[in-house]
Amino acid sequence: MKELAKRFIGKECLISSFDSSHQFEGIIREVSDSAVLVEKNGAVEAINLDFVIRIREFPKNKKGKKKSVVLD
Repeated sequence: MKELAKRFIGKECLISSFDSSHQFEGIIREVSDSAVLVEKNGAVEAINLDFVIRIREFPKNKKGKKKSVVLD
């Protein structure tokens, strides 16, 4: 997962945890051995990679803007 997460550095992403009730959103700034640093609105948080099941780039509409509603 670490090598895959490195592909998303600098991109705004949605990160889902194993229980699917927790979803994190923000720009991935750094990936270490066991965590991902995500920045949103100037605040940085670390997410344990052991609990991450899905990382995807934030969906955009046809005009390149962020979608207001994301259904999974």
